[in-house]
Amino acid sequence: MSLVSLPVATLGLPRMGPRRELKFALESYWAGKSNEDQLLEAAAGLRAANWARQKSLGATIIPSNDFSLYDQVLDTSVMVGAVPDTYDWTAGPVSLKTYFAMARGEQGKCHDGRSGHAQQGAGAPAQEMTKWFDTNYHYMVPEFHKDQTFRLSSRKPIDEYQEAKSLGYHTRPVLVGPVTFLKLGKSADPAFNPLSLLDRLLPVYTDILRELSTLGAEWVQLDEPCLVQDLDHASRDALRRTYARLSKDIPALKIMLTTYFGAIGDNLETVLALPVAGLHVDLVCGSDQLNAILMRAPKELVLSLGVVDGRNVWRSNLSALLERLAPAVAKLGSDRVQIAPSCSLLHVPIDLELETDLDSDVKSWLAFSVQKIKELVTLGRALGGDYAGVHDALAVSEAAAVARETSPKIHNADVARRMAAMDDGMRRRNNAFTKRAEVQRARFALPVFPTTTIGSFPQTAEVRSARAAHTNGTLSDAKYEQFLKEETARAVRWQEDIGLDVLVHGEFERNDMVQYFGEQISGFAFTKHGWVQSYGSRYVRPPILFGDVSRPRPMTLDWWRYAQSLTERPMKAMLTGPVTILNWSFVRNDIPRSEACRQIALAIRDEVLDLEKAGATMIQIDEAALREGLPLRKSQWKTYLDWAVDSFRICSSCVGDATQIHTHMCYSEFNDIVDAIAAMDADVISIETSRSKMELLDAFTSYKYPNQIGPGVYDIHSPRVPETAEMKGLITLARQRLSDPQLWINPDCGLKTRRWEEVRPALVNMVAAARELRALS
Repeated sequence: MSLVSLPVATLGLPRMGPRRELKFALESYWAGKSNEDQLLEAAAGLRAANWARQKSLGATIIPSNDFSLYDQVLDTSVMVGAVPDTYDWTAGPVSLKTYFAMARGEQGKCHDGRSGHAQQGAGAPAQEMTKWFDTNYHYMVPEFHKDQTFRLSSRKPIDEYQEAKSLGYHTRPVLVGPVTFLKLGKSADPAFNPLSLLDRLLPVYTDILRELSTLGAEWVQLDEPCLVQDLDHASRDALRRTYARLSKDIPALKIMLTTYFGAIGDNLETVLALPVAGLHVDLVCGSDQLNAILMRAPKELVLSLGVVDGRNVWRSNLSALLERLAPAVAKLGSDRVQIAPSCSLLHVPIDLELETDLDSDVKSWLAFSVQKIKELVTLGRALGGDYAGVHDALAVSEAAAVARETSPKIHNADVARRMAAMDDGMRRRNNAFTKRAEVQRARFALPVFPTTTIGSFPQTAEVRSARAAHTNGTLSDAKYEQFLKEETARAVRWQEDIGLDVLVHGEFERNDMVQYFGEQISGFAFTKHGWVQSYGSRYVRPPILFGDVSRPRPMTLDWWRYAQSLTERPMKAMLTGPVTILNWSFVRNDIPRSEACRQIALAIRDEVLDLEKAGATMIQIDEAALREGLPLRKSQWKTYLDWAVDSFRICSSCVGDATQIHTHMCYSEFNDIVDAIAAMDADVISIETSRSKMELLDAFTSYKYPNQIGPGVYDIHSPRVPETAEMKGLITLARQRLSDPQLWINPDCGLKTRRWEEVRPALVNMVAAARELRALS
């Protein structure tokens, strides 16, 4: 009997490099320390290393065009010439300068393209940014209009296919599917449907795919994750027209239609009728869909089975997967099955072997990108009949699964007892907001349009250097604490000098808004090199939530006390909320997420009570990631929102009426969940609205949201410094939607990633904008 390993596809890999080489190359280029050629050379080296790594590990279907200097959706906008007029581009290849202007904004040019001064407000803003489906990866939102034209303006997919081929790698190019691309975009005209542009867009895709086929590509991967969402008739019709045309125009090229982040569900009939050669399905997030697909799949359709979790770090139980998959392979035949991760491995760190300090038990339960490819290769060999050749790997996998399930490091009886003792009284404030607002107005006596920031201030090179020195033992605890106190004191004095009404301490002691708390809570583990991309050159190291959660001691109390001692003005205490800690961590998969979230909520509740007892009058509990955890199917929203809101209320409802609870949310569409936001019952919510020109406030307006809101008046994800007039314009738009007593004035988000040279003038302008409007009100 001949043994044939099943094909192993990876769908996509992390781009940054094992040591974040792409981050440093990008930031050197943006700072003017290196040139375009040097940046492109570094990028080419990372692509070559990724291809070599996959081949050496045994992957047989290797992607190209999964690499990006910033974001794959932005790459697609540039590829098809969807470049807004703001960026002064008319035709021809899109330059790197224009590409990064779309991503980050551009300082020093007026909107009509004339030369301007590199000072406050001049320049083009970045495109809007939002979350990629329900992940913590951000994409740049395409902008469309009814007269939109498309043309091939970047040959990146073709160039990178040829680049790989020249190095000896026969790859499967990856592109964002045309229907998903249009559905991800937006228009200034809310009545305009981007799908109406499909017939104009498809010729560009046809040209790209035809040239790829001519150059020797046999397959292409078209990612259509919109297929796991609720689709209307127009969207399904768009899919039918798209794939009918592409299959007709390029008959020699096989399309692997790729879905992920959920089950295809009621879109299955549409999908299985499309003239594509292959279909990738997510059997992690959509674990129950395999049988329905096997029963109805056309006889010639190749199925790519996404069986290894591409979004989480837990090791697979390979024996259990083999038992599940063997019948499918027997039914389809080995020539019709590929083994793959559930989605691109972009969402997990690169290599577990870099982690030399992890607890050995916890490490044995994990798998990063490299290890997941090894798991897939083992599965492919076993499903091809080579059980003997992978016997040891299967035994190690099964032993790790048993050890994790029985480990005493996972479960805490005290946490279980406390969870069982929760009651409804822990979830309610003493009085409704209208009553609380009266008490708080009397307590704080703030002016109309009170000004504040979201929490963090720039983490300068000096701050990062001091933290690194303290971590490696070359800076003593006492000297590090003194350094942090001096940074905090300078920030407090400066806030007073420019006239901010409500202050923050700057969070200089915090490495990350989630990691900082996870390091002080039981049940979390941390990596040194477990970076994943959030957006652009912004990478995060998500904590690994492996066991039951509790708070051994106060986490923020001493720093809040010190900061408040420096000023008479209100000093917000800054916490990260339970839903955000959950959604920005790699979460254990042995209990429901709702249970893990409530455990975190109890830990944060303890911190809130300690802060209030110490005299904190304003406590901000950030839920930046609340919406990104929203399921992709509306039928599942209520369940998620119920436990997410419940978790927030568990940690925030324990304070008196005079204590003001703030929260913050990152880029989100709020229209469909505004009632859940209201149910959180925070006294003040701050949200990111500058890139949307306050459109996100429309949801709160139509809902008649009663509590107070701080809509962001400048975009902190761009280095631009907006003028006072620009911010006044945004505040004026906000005033058209909400009453003056409701409005707070603040940036879009925390300022950790920006430089003081940008932050200082921007906040000065923000305070000036509030004061000028205050004088006129």
